[in-house]
Amino acid sequence: MNLNTASKWLRLLTLLGLLAFVTYASYMHQVLGGRKAPSIHALCPFGALESLYSLLFMESFIKKIYLGTFVLLILTVILAILFRRSFCGLLCPFGALQEAFSLLGRKIFKKRFIVPQKIDKPLRYLKYVILLLTVAMAWYYGKLWMAPYDPYSAYSHIWTVSESIKEDPHAIVGFILLAVTLLGSFLYDRFFCKYLCPVGAFYGIIGKISPTRVERNDNLCIHCKACNKACPVNIDIAKAVKVTDAECINCNECVLACSKMGALEVKTARKAFHPIAMLLIVVGLFFGTILIAQTTGNLQTTPSARKEGQIVPISEVKGYYTIEETAIATGLSLKEVYEKLGIPENVSKNTKMKEISNEVPGYNFDEAKAKAGGSENTANNIEEP
Repeated sequence: MNLNTASKWLRLLTLLGLLAFVTYASYMHQVLGGRKAPSIHALCPFGALESLYSLLFMESFIKKIYLGTFVLLILTVILAILFRRSFCGLLCPFGALQEAFSLLGRKIFKKRFIVPQKIDKPLRYLKYVILLLTVAMAWYYGKLWMAPYDPYSAYSHIWTVSESIKEDPHAIVGFILLAVTLLGSFLYDRFFCKYLCPVGAFYGIIGKISPTRVERNDNLCIHCKACNKACPVNIDIAKAVKVTDAECINCNECVLACSKMGALEVKTARKAFHPIAMLLIVVGLFFGTILIAQTTGNLQTTPSARKEGQIVPISEVKGYYTIEETAIATGLSLKEVYEKLGIPENVSKNTKMKEISNEVPGYNFDEAKAKAGGSENTANNIEEP
């Protein structure tokens, strides 16, 4: 196995490994609840961007967002400044999911489909519109507004589809978009990344100032266009001298596909790196920083434990609390909890709040909280006791 082949496999295995981790973490979140296992939102840096306004002006995090999420945001922004959209091309679990479906599609159809340019070009701007809309709505409502419509979030709830839709009917949109994403990726490379991903749009904007780019030496280039065929985001590399397109995800597949040594290189501030070296630098910086943050106690991704005797308002009661735990946390009697939250007496005190609707059709936990103790959006969500 040569170095180029090793680089391709190492990148793919890194992506699939991260996808496996996120899949497992999401499953454990459904099994153990938000107190013991992080939600997909706590592991996604975009949630921190949505919560930034809330943190700066209300000194609180949006629900399900913790300090660790901000560590991820800062880290991925630094990566975008140094190495363009490296998070997208080398680390993103949802990108890995798309690539897996794309590989399967190519095995079946024996070809790569490309969206016609007159359709492709305007659709590329859609992710920037989604970025602006998502951040604006999150700031306005003070919550993760996009969550029900997010296919990545839908993927993390794939084991509980009916329950998720029952809890929030809008979640059906997220599952539909997940299906569209997977079908699109089955036919076209990086379908969601190219047209719908607000995170990719954000890193693409930042990456424009990055010193890292793929450069083509026209004197050495044999114009075989192998680089164009290899590019998952369909950049016309064969005509570029320097690839500065915001669409570039720094996967370096184009460099690996080039048959002429030196004709195509990835460079950072004029220093050329082999793709495998670039991968190791990005992965090392990412996980090295996470390890330091974890060691120093700055990678919180689950709620802080409630201190003994600490009382929380009813608006901050979480869905993974049982009815009995809600009584303890709020300092109310069991009878008061049943009355304030409109829970029928035949529901067991050991039932989780988010599961009451399974026994009581039409019961809405968030609406019950709002009536009993004010909207959750007004509560300070720095901690989820």
